[in-house]
Amino acid sequence: MSIYPLITPSLHPDNIKHLQGYDEETASYVHIAAQALSEAYEGINDIHKAREASKRNPVWNEAAQLIQTDDFANKKLLKITKSIDSANANLSKSIAHIEKELTTPLTAGANDPVANEIRSHVKNMNNSKRRKFIEEAQQKKDLQTLQALLGAPSYLSGLTDIEVQHYTRQLHEIQNPALAKRLKVMKNAATLLGERGGLVFKEVEKAVGKPSHVIQKLRKAKNEAEQAFILNDQRVDL
Repeated sequence: MSIYPLITPSLHPDNIKHLQGYDEETASYVHIAAQALSEAYEGINDIHKAREASKRNPVWNEAAQLIQTDDFANKKLLKITKSIDSANANLSKSIAHIEKELTTPLTAGANDPVANEIRSHVKNMNNSKRRKFIEEAQQKKDLQTLQALLGAPSYLSGLTDIEVQHYTRQLHEIQNPALAKRLKVMKNAATLLGERGGLVFKEVEKAVGKPSHVIQKLRKAKNEAEQAFILNDQRVDL
């Protein structure tokens, strides 16, 4: 996509490509975020072009140019905000779905014949040794041990519920690295949209050429002038 010098580079859709976790495998999962930024970037550029075009109209003075540009900008801004809101909603929904998958309690292997012995062995360890034992089991991808510990009530292994949730999440990520990677890039995309979305309003105002309160004053003066003509026409008709 083109680069427009009048618009902040923070809204360029290529920012999505620089997110941690972004590559050919994950690109499709954050494409909606890139589309939202593209809508914003191109839309704001259209406002800049409309402002320049308004200056070439010999009938419009500066006030008329600003009002016409602002009318155009408001329509563009509506499309932009809808696109960003839609992208955020879709990302949030997908993130919540993956989070649920990665935090699903384990059940397989908890009733394995040696599961009770594994839990009893770990329960007799102190906290430091227990953590080290579990971390080593994760590194070795020792599913028999991990499922025995995490698929049963926490107290049977001397763990807390929070520890079980933590290690369960880590095990799911070990077993589903692609899913964990997808979640990371989607979260990063959602964060970026949240951080950059607010820039849209400043950039639209800059593209119009004057702050909104100035435009409102111009609109008020225009409406009052037009109303005066309407009243005078009514008197003439009488």
